[in-house]
Amino acid sequence: MKLPDFEAWAIFASVVEHRSFSGAAAALAVSKATVSKAITRLETKLGTSLFHRTSRRLTLTDSGRALAEHAQRILSEGEAAEEAAFESATAPVGLVRLAAPLTFGIRHLAPTLAEFLVAHPGIRIDLRLSDAFVDIVGEGIDVAIRIAELPDSSLRARRLGPVTGHVVGAPGYFDRAGRPRHPADLARHACFVYTNTATPDLWRFRRAGGEEAAVRIDGPMRTDNGDAMIPALLAGLGVARLPGFLVDDLVAAGRLEIVLGEWSGGSIGLHLLTPPGTLRPARVEALIDFLSDRLKRMCDAPG
Repeated sequence: MKLPDFEAWAIFASVVEHRSFSGAAAALAVSKATVSKAITRLETKLGTSLFHRTSRRLTLTDSGRALAEHAQRILSEGEAAEEAAFESATAPVGLVRLAAPLTFGIRHLAPTLAEFLVAHPGIRIDLRLSDAFVDIVGEGIDVAIRIAELPDSSLRARRLGPVTGHVVGAPGYFDRAGRPRHPADLARHACFVYTNTATPDLWRFRRAGGEEAAVRIDGPMRTDNGDAMIPALLAGLGVARLPGFLVDDLVAAGRLEIVLGEWSGGSIGLHLLTPPGTLRPARVEALIDFLSDRLKRMCDAPG
């Protein structure tokens, strides 16, 4: 039996991450010809094309997309194995790619990362902030933070704690439109729609005792970022369901009001995600341990 072509698999993973042969060659400090030969060698061995190639664009084939996760795992575990061999003699060093939601990243993650970089001067962080779904494996992300109810997947997930959500609006809006007493009442209100969920137009609720409710909502604004709703909320234009870290200060100041407080919005949690595989470089483990500690304490803090 011939051994797998580990070099070709690792180069394939780098091409997927950098979306080009030349980008992978630069990252790996090899020639573009070496990258091209490795991909051709792997495609010949597998009997299938991994990429659609044009003069302007390089895209994964269906086979390439199915195999990208395996390639990333081979590369990541190879890096982790090498780093583990030297870990006892050196501090963790190198680049960690971290993805997080935009507002949470700015308000809570960025200050925590400043502490981390002081404690680990040999580590560099590539921080990518977006509320859009991130393909962790395809984009070569080492660690991702998600605030969501996670679907089943091959990703490794660590739940750090709950994230409380509130239905909020300006007091003046509720004075005009009335305060909802039951989730069904929201169907008559102007509700802002957060689009980065599986069912953005359907809000589900549960309260103590097990009663459940679901309501279809609509309103004057749809957006993929909760912060973008705040000015319209403060202007009294409608209602939104937002996490506490976005609105708690405004509620405390009396500028926004919580309604339906006895109803929960579901099992939303703060999660730390990593690609599949059991081996991770020491630099990634260091960041995971640091974030797990700091962000779990944030979730556990009262209020």
